[in-house]
This record gives sequence, structure tokens and C-alpha cells, in this order.
Amino acid sequence: MPFLGQDWRSPGWRWVKTEDGWKRCEPFSPALEDGNNQLNDISHAVILTGDDEDEEIYSTEDCEFAAKKRKKDHFRNNTDSQCFYREKWIYVHKESTRERHGYCTLGEAFNRLDFSSAIQDIRRFNYVVKLLQLIAKSQLTSLSGAAQKNYFNILDKIVRKVMEDQYNPRLIKDLLQDLSSTLCILIRGVGKSVLVGNINIWICRLETILLWQQQLKNLQMNKQVNNGLTLSDLPLHMLNNILYRFSDGWDIITLGQVTPTLYMLSEDRQLWKKLCQYHFAEKQFCRHLIPSEKGHIDWKLMYFALQKYYPIKEQYGDTLHFCRHCSILFWKDTGHPCTASDPDTCLMPVSPQHFIDLFKF
Repeated sequence: MPFLGQDWRSPGWRWVKTEDGWKRCEPFSPALEDGNNQLNDISHAVILTGDDEDEEIYSTEDCEFAAKKRKKDHFRNNTDSQCFYREKWIYVHKESTRERHGYCTLGEAFNRLDFSSAIQDIRRFNYVVKLLQLIAKSQLTSLSGAAQKNYFNILDKIVRKVMEDQYNPRLIKDLLQDLSSTLCILIRGVGKSVLVGNINIWICRLETILLWQQQLKNLQMNKQVNNGLTLSDLPLHMLNNILYRFSDGWDIITLGQVTPTLYMLSEDRQLWKKLCQYHFAEKQFCRHLIPSEKGHIDWKLMYFALQKYYPIKEQYGDTLHFCRHCSILFWKDTGHPCTASDPDTCLMPVSPQHFIDLFKF
């Protein structure tokens, strides 16, 4: 027989002591107050049906049922609503125990770890975008309906942030391209049976993604007005130092388009050689040597050629961490209730791909 009650892990109902005894307290939004008052008034009113003198009176149970259904429909149709939790960590369990039954899903972790606030932190922005991109490629259909709703709400906030701050639009363009390709495949046939919700909802989401892509395509970078020291005023050795700090070849090319001096520095063979040596092993780039017209190795072309065959190292300002002692996933600055004697030795940074792999069963 199926269990029809609440999840046993939930905090339970709230109870209020009244003159008539203890009564269950159900919180509701102010937007529903008028509607609930009307339903309560109906429970005491007499509704005539046709010309007959028979009277149909709503019982208290019918009124409560209608009020609950109204609240449920309201929150279900509210597209901006999200799930918020006090704890910004989640226990990752993959098997049933005496204390816990079931397992933790990717969608549950996605809702609990507050990615909506993480995108406001510049250290975590690239990390969250990369994670959304990996989910779009292979894990979108494994998310629950609430997690998919949360996914698109976060994506909407990311696009708005990029349009306002003009921060790293290239990453968002790649994310939207992968997401639109996935949705096109799913909507056209193979995914109709695995998509959660009405197919028209997904068509509207795809149209929204296409609109975002058009907006990013038409995005114009605002010229910064600054009368103080600019990047061009720095000496050559400092500019060269800045370029050597980059770990992404596209960032080097983009910066080289700013001034002729930066373009000259961005074409340095030694710079691209160091970049290849950082991302790839010697055996890997020895298999794909690309000589230039002068007989030298073209390290710039080699970098983009190797990128097609091998993954590059990823760098993020801040990532999620996993405690091997507690099996808890969390943001490091929020912490978690650890029982280890030396918690720092149990921490392990979690890459976006590792985050996906944690929930593969």
C-alpha cells in the first residue's frame, strides 16, 4: 500500500494553541488572503440551485479542500517562485540506511545549494555557468519539475546580469547554444516522453532561449569613460605578466584586439607554448605538432587543435566542496556541521563534472 502522508523527513505541521484547543496553522501568501476569505464566507452561505427550494450548503471540509487546492494552484502557476532552504549544504547519500531511506538526486542538490545567489559572486559565476552547461548537454531530463523550473529561473538571472554588466557573454552564448540544441532534439521527438510538463511549456522556453541569443548577439559593449590610469598606460613587462596569467586562449585573443601593443604581445610564441604546456601533457602535443611556414612550431594553432581532442584544465575562483568524512556538499564560506577532528583535511574541491558524477547511480 503506498504511503500517502508527508515525507517523514519534513519538519511537520505548525500548531497554535487556541481556546478550543490546539489547531493546525497553515501559512499562506497575502495574495491568497482575499480568495480564502471568500471561500470561508461561502461555507456559511446558502447557494440556491435553479428554481428548486433545495439548498446546497458547503461544509467546512469542502471549504478547506477548496482553499488548499487554490493555494496549490497558485504556487504551481507562479513561475518566479523558488525553493529556499536555511541550510546551504546537502547530505549526499546513495543508498538506504536505517536512518535514511532513498538517495539524493541531482535536482534536489541543485535546489538546495543556492546557485541563484552564487551567480552574484564573481568568483562563482563561471563555475555555475559551466555546471548549467553540463546539465544542458546530458542531465536536463533527469531533473525534477521543480529543479527544471529553478534551472530556467537561474538562467534568466544570468542573462539579465550579462546584459547589465556585460560580463563574459561568450560563456553564456555557448551555454544557450548547447541548451537550444538539446531542447530542439527533445521537442522534435525523442524526448516528448521524458520531458516534465506540457510540451507547449518547453516550446515557450525554447522561444525564450532564441530571444536571449538574439539579445546577446546584438549586445553592444559600453565604452568605459575613465580619466585615470588605463590598461594601455602600463609598461610592457606588466602587460606581458597579465597575459601570462590567463588560462584561456580565447581571453588572450580578445585582449589582443584592444590595442596594437596588446595584439603584438598576444602573438608571442612563448606565451602560447606555456599555455599548451599548462593544459596538456608532453605526449599529447607531441602527437599533433603543427609547424609554421618558417619551420617553427605554431603553438597557437596547436592549442586550439589539442583543445578538440583533450579537455583543458579548469580554473575557478570558488567551487563547491565535498567533505569525505560527512559526505556533505557545500559552499566553503557557508560551512557545514562537521564532526571530524580536523575538518580541513577532509575537504575536497568539486569541479562541475565531478558534481554531475556524484549523482550518477
